[in-house]
Amino acid sequence: MIRERERSGISGWAMTPVLVVTAAASFYGLVMTIERMEDAGRFDMAFPFWAFGIALSLFLLRGLFVVNPGEGKVLQLFGSYLGTAKSPGLRWDNPLLRRTRLSLRVRNFESQKLKVNDNEGNPIEIAAVVVWRVVDTAEASFEVDNYENYVHVQSESALRNLATSYTYDTHDDATMSLRGHTTAVADHLKREIQDRLIRAGVEVIEARISHLAYAPEIAAAMLQRQQAGAIIAARQRIVEGAVGMVEMALEMLSKREIVHLDDERKAAMVSNLLVVLCGERSTQPVINAGTIYQ
Repeated sequence: MIRERERSGISGWAMTPVLVVTAAASFYGLVMTIERMEDAGRFDMAFPFWAFGIALSLFLLRGLFVVNPGEGKVLQLFGSYLGTAKSPGLRWDNPLLRRTRLSLRVRNFESQKLKVNDNEGNPIEIAAVVVWRVVDTAEASFEVDNYENYVHVQSESALRNLATSYTYDTHDDATMSLRGHTTAVADHLKREIQDRLIRAGVEVIEARISHLAYAPEIAAAMLQRQQAGAIIAARQRIVEGAVGMVEMALEMLSKREIVHLDDERKAAMVSNLLVVLCGERSTQPVINAGTIYQ
């Protein structure tokens, strides 16, 4: 693997006056040589020297280039990677170098809405927003063919794999779901994408699901299923709480010796308390004017 190394070159502000003065002096010498040649009527051997000076100065001026903030210039000489210029400003380096611009700024993109099956086989639609940037210009340039396209394709591939690892929704807090555990799912998605993009010299800053829904063909049926599951989960919580309250009531009555109940009356009391605690409507109390057994 080719690793990035920095090559800032020479300050362009220092080289520009030297090159301009050299070119101006060569031009002046060439003009004076031409005048002497016209006066003498013969060729002057200084003419090729000054002409070469002008050509060399113009050639060296091609070595000037600008590095903007938040970008890098990948420098290559006849196919060999020499380094990356990251220092902002006017720089100068070998005029024969090939300079390729790469943006180091933070970028983001939103994936397409992908239709995949979740962990339970239900078709869902999912999309994500990925925030990323290039941190190694050498790997981004030489390890992959097109690093931007590589980021998009691998991000969507990671998103598909994530969707098949979780269910769309669950009423159990201990079970991870796409809809109920957004922070944990986002962290998993970020790690999944980063593992795929490490060879491209790309750092994933953030990755979050931006769209999540059941596929249209099952949306209505899954909504009914979701509502039924919510009702069942709520009933389960109610029953668990009611049983705990009944158990606590019987224990306190026995502990404080307020009243002694046989098994039949305990069963009746449990039945009545469960009806009161688990019923959807308000209960109507019935006052017993007789004894506890009549």
